[in-house]
Amino acid sequence: MLIGACSVEKYIPEGEHMLTGVAVTCDDEEVMKTYRLGDYVTQQTNSKWFGARVPLKIYMLSGTDTTKRSCRFWRKLGEAPVLYDSVKSERTKNDIEQVLNNAGYMKAEVEEFKMVKGKKMNVLYNVHPKERYTIRNIHRIVEDRGLRHFIMVEDTTNSLLRTGLPFEVTALNGERNRIAAHLRNNGYYKFTKDDIRFSADTARNSTEVDVQMRVKLQQDNGRTEAREHKQYTIGTVKFLTDVTNPNEPTDSIHYKGYDFLYQENLHFRKRLLISHSLVRPNELYNDNHYRRTYTNYARLGAISFSNINLTERPGSDTLDCNIIVNHAKPHSFGFDVEATNSAGDLGAALSTSYQNKNLFRGSESFTFKIRGAYEAITGLEGYDGNNYVELGAESTLGFPMLLFPYVKREWGTEHNASSEIALQYNLQNRPEFQRRVLTAAWRYRWNNTNQRVQHRFDLLEVNYVYMPWISKTFKEQYLDSLGRTNAILKYNYENLLITKMGYTYSYNSLGAREQTYGKNAYTVRFNIETSGNVLNAITRLANGKRNSAGQYTFCGTAFAQYVRGDFDYSKSIRIDKNNSVAFHGAIGIAYPYGNSDQLPFEKRYFAGGANSVRGWSVRSLGPGTYNGKDKGINFLNQSGDIKLDLSLEYRAQLFWKFSGAAFVDAGNIWTIREYKDQPGGEFRFGTFWKEIALSYGIGLRMDANFFIVRFDAGMKAIDPAYTGRKHYPILHHDFDRDFAFHFAVGLPF
Repeated sequence: MLIGACSVEKYIPEGEHMLTGVAVTCDDEEVMKTYRLGDYVTQQTNSKWFGARVPLKIYMLSGTDTTKRSCRFWRKLGEAPVLYDSVKSERTKNDIEQVLNNAGYMKAEVEEFKMVKGKKMNVLYNVHPKERYTIRNIHRIVEDRGLRHFIMVEDTTNSLLRTGLPFEVTALNGERNRIAAHLRNNGYYKFTKDDIRFSADTARNSTEVDVQMRVKLQQDNGRTEAREHKQYTIGTVKFLTDVTNPNEPTDSIHYKGYDFLYQENLHFRKRLLISHSLVRPNELYNDNHYRRTYTNYARLGAISFSNINLTERPGSDTLDCNIIVNHAKPHSFGFDVEATNSAGDLGAALSTSYQNKNLFRGSESFTFKIRGAYEAITGLEGYDGNNYVELGAESTLGFPMLLFPYVKREWGTEHNASSEIALQYNLQNRPEFQRRVLTAAWRYRWNNTNQRVQHRFDLLEVNYVYMPWISKTFKEQYLDSLGRTNAILKYNYENLLITKMGYTYSYNSLGAREQTYGKNAYTVRFNIETSGNVLNAITRLANGKRNSAGQYTFCGTAFAQYVRGDFDYSKSIRIDKNNSVAFHGAIGIAYPYGNSDQLPFEKRYFAGGANSVRGWSVRSLGPGTYNGKDKGINFLNQSGDIKLDLSLEYRAQLFWKFSGAAFVDAGNIWTIREYKDQPGGEFRFGTFWKEIALSYGIGLRMDANFFIVRFDAGMKAIDPAYTGRKHYPILHHDFDRDFAFHFAVGLPF
């Protein structure tokens, strides 16, 4: 009420006007959308938080007495009224006209209309593109005879300039850059886009343009006479590893046409340096190869610094290349301490790790980690112990290449391919049971040269779950009790073998290294995995034995058999520099078959939590209309074979490093089959849409540069677990029942 009662006009000097609205209209809506003319408005109104000018309201709390500390505080925290600036307005008009001129609308005009009410002003920019100029004729003049074949014959099909196309400055610049890149990739080391000149001639009373492109002879800033451009060839290629001064005495090796200079020790295998260099002796200079070589060395963890120096031999067309490479510190150690307080149970975990970035002198990365955890468990009755102990060890060995038959090393280098072998052992001792998990994996990763597409192929991943001991109390109360036997629970407390093979495809429209937050971008992810098919075929052919549950066994242990597929799509739409809308949709289906009636616990789907339907706490939603009663084992029952997640989020920059969000989430999980322990959980085409949960909420995020800290508060809107009044918490809410708070690192999608 206080804020609403304040008048902003007293904060506006006499003769000035507060800018309360800015709009851009255009005679051609397609032109408006294509060139995003609204983005060129230089002066915007006061920023808004979810549609309201909250920073301005905060500023208005200051009053007019600037001698008071409270006044300075509120003014610093808030945002002063934005006053109309005629200079910035004129710049907006010029910028829009320039954009349209560059797009071929040579006679474009922008009108400015001001609507004044008291000390407030709305501004409208009305854009008139008028006629668009097109290319009538293209004349190419190449003064250098050696370049005529490349430009006039070989490369014309790729030209960005054609008769009838719009006369665009961006197309002219693009053509200059394209030709220069093409020539530099064919040996013309010193050719630049400045060696290409364009001129245009417009016919009288016509919108058609004759374009002339002239490729000049080479001239060094007027110091020498014009001459034909040289086509350069790479001469010697030298690798200088950890050499601080090339003139100092060093050890040297000549290997397969390359020279290696080093001091004391050569920290890298020669083959590693050669395979990651696309600059090779006796080949034409290629600018693309030069740049990609930089990228290849930057990706190697064993290298801390790299540089490529090219030197022209006097009076020749030969370039000698020196590749300077310094090794990174190979050994590193890590130590982590964790503390937990879960439901009043105090615990701690210690972990230590060792990493070698250059194990075999080929930038192989070896990591070994040991972790131990202890938790004092209270409230358990009928068990001999009262603590939880976990010990784990894992090691990974990564290679900067694709270790796969018939795949050339060059292909692996070009696609940033890597191979990884992993081995992990986990020991869990609880009062209720003892569990051992052994995991071994062999996987590959590679990407496209533009870094937008990522591939991962899990050739083989083996998980062996072993239950050496289960307490008598736990067996009697949960596993073997008549009337309480839970198939899901029992299945996941038996020895089990999981042999997985899978493939993952990921696409980021901005590239893997770009952050999509607040930008127009989208990501697509697809994953498929299967397990148990090979073992099933082997055991059937060998007339293998079955256990008491009718499952085939391998070495006395039942194995899981299933297929699982996941699809994930996210899109961000930028409204302006401070506001954006993001959408996320995900669907997953897993089907147990053959040797399995249900999925292993680790492969089942869950709903609710910071990255799902945020009106529910983690793993507390579904499946279907299921409403669990036994809270002791409910985390297992609230899992499924099918998942659907939908989210719509409005994101707004607030102040400093903080941003806010308002979101709506929908989704649920379902089971493929009907299980007696999960009544109402089975997926049915005719009714599943009625079982989709809905929630809404707000969030606060802080961008800490390297990561984003996120706080989300969600409320249930539609709860499929209930009927009647409870089915619509949005109308009949119970805060204790329907509210969920989430803390997470990173965006939800």
